[in-house]
Amino acid sequence: MKTAVVALGGNALLRSGQKGTFSEQMQNVTETCQALVKLIKQGYNLCIGHGNGPQVGNVMLQHEAGKKEFGLPAMPMDFCVAETQGSIGYMIELCLQNELSKADIRKDVVTLLTQVRVDADDPAFHHPSKPVGPYYTKEEASKYAKETGAVFKEDPKGNGWRKVVPSPVPKEIKHVESVLKALQDGSIVITVGGGGIPVVKVNGLYGGIEAVIDKDLASALLASSIEADSLFILTDVPNVCIRFRQPDEKRLSRITIAEARKYLQDGEFAEGSMAPKVRAAIFFLENGGKECIITEAGMLGDENAGTRIVAR
Repeated sequence: MKTAVVALGGNALLRSGQKGTFSEQMQNVTETCQALVKLIKQGYNLCIGHGNGPQVGNVMLQHEAGKKEFGLPAMPMDFCVAETQGSIGYMIELCLQNELSKADIRKDVVTLLTQVRVDADDPAFHHPSKPVGPYYTKEEASKYAKETGAVFKEDPKGNGWRKVVPSPVPKEIKHVESVLKALQDGSIVITVGGGGIPVVKVNGLYGGIEAVIDKDLASALLASSIEADSLFILTDVPNVCIRFRQPDEKRLSRITIAEARKYLQDGEFAEGSMAPKVRAAIFFLENGGKECIITEAGMLGDENAGTRIVAR
C-alpha cells in the first residue's frame, strides 16, 4: 500500500469568521475526514499532521486570563502545544472513526503526542515569525504588545494583526519507529500536531522550549522520515497561484522543484501563507519524496486536483 502524510491546514479545524466553538470545529473536522476517506479508499495508509495556530493562541489566552483573574500559573508554549495536540487529535480521531464506520472500513485511528527536536541556537529564536492566536486590530495589537512584551505582525491576507512567536527548523521527529509500527499494523496515525511539541536536547537530556514549529515543514520531515510516497498539504485554496489576487492570476497545476524555487525567489508566495508550504514541498522532494500536492480538503481523491510539485 502507498503511504501518504496529510498536513491539515487551519481551515480544516476553524474557519474565518467562526468563534471556535466545539460544535463548529467538530463540523469542520467531520467534513475534512469525509475527504480523507477518499484517499483511504484509493489504497493509502495515512499519517495525519495538523495545525494549531488559533487553538494554541486561545489556550494561551485562557491561561493568561486565569493568571489575572485567579492567580493560576500560565503554562509555557511547549505545554500549550501538547494540550492542543491532545484536544485536536481527539476531534480528528472521533470524526474519522465515525466516517470510517459509515464507509464500512475497519481501521484503528490513534493520536500520538509527538515531540520534535529543534536546535537551541536556531536563529529563529531571535526573530519571532510564526502567527498564533486570534486576529486583532492594529490598536489592540499595539496595546497588548506594550502590556505583555509580545510581538505582533500584520496578516498578509489583510485579516488583522496576530501574535508571532519563534519558529525554529525541526531537526528530528521523536517516536518515528512507533509511527512506522502503527502504520504497518494498518492504523491511521495522527502525529506532529501543531508542528510537534518543541524540545531541545542538552547534555543528553530533553526539555521543552518556547516556540511553535511550522506544521507543514514538520509534516514534510515526518514524511521523509517514514519514506512516505506522497505529501498532501491542505489549505483554503484549490491551487497554488502566481500573481495571486492580481488580474493576471494563474493557477499552477504541475511544477518542478526548480520552478518552485524560482517562484519563491521572485516573491510569488507570501510568507505566513503559501511560501512555507512550498518550502515544505521542496524539502520533502529533496529528501526522497515522490510528489507533494497542495490543495483544499474537498479536492482530495481527484487525481487532477490541486498543485502537484515533483522532482523534475
